Amino acid sequence: MAKLYFKYGAMGSSKSAQALITKFNYEELGMTVWLIKPSVDTRDGKSAIRSRIGLQQEADAIPPECDLAERYHQMAPRDVIIADECQFFTPAQIDQLRSLVDEDDIPVLCFGLRTDFLTHLFPGSARLFEVADSITEIKTVCACGAKATVNARIDGEGRVITAGEQVFLGGNDSYVAMCHRCWKRAIRERKPVLRP
Repeated sequence: MAKLYFKYGAMGSSKSAQALITKFNYEELGMTVWLIKPSVDTRDGKSAIRSRIGLQQEADAIPPECDLAERYHQMAPRDVIIADECQFFTPAQIDQLRSLVDEDDIPVLCFGLRTDFLTHLFPGSARLFEVADSITEIKTVCACGAKATVNARIDGEGRVITAGEQVFLGGNDSYVAMCHRCWKRAIRERKPVLRP
């Protein structure tokens, strides 16, 4: 019986690498994969998924108005769906993935962030927490050695930012994974944080 999986972690926890490795493992067994990502994620190009360690694959870029179940039924059947940056999917799209699991018995593996730079849930992630069959944290560490849970947004001088739009695409130049204690201290002290 197929399941809906949500594998989440802070920035730098190798979510995209794990998504691409999972795709490789399915394909090595002769299975077909529908690799998708939200079209809002243009950091590595319109349709590319790229990990920080250099793995890269082309994916189907899904706009917010796209019905994922409808699109899936218009293509050749696949054995599995792997979604990267799933926090940017709409709650309705997460429900469409859920219906593909339930009605088509196809496993769906979603990889993404839990929260934004202010520790608020992304709408897509919130819906996954509500409807996923399996939820797994992909862990990474803060510079202090504690588990990182916050995606701290930083300015050009490396100071933590606490205002702005929820969605701001960036990499190591814009975000640092931190534990909650270090994040609060960095906000309070206004000192630059250690970047990877």
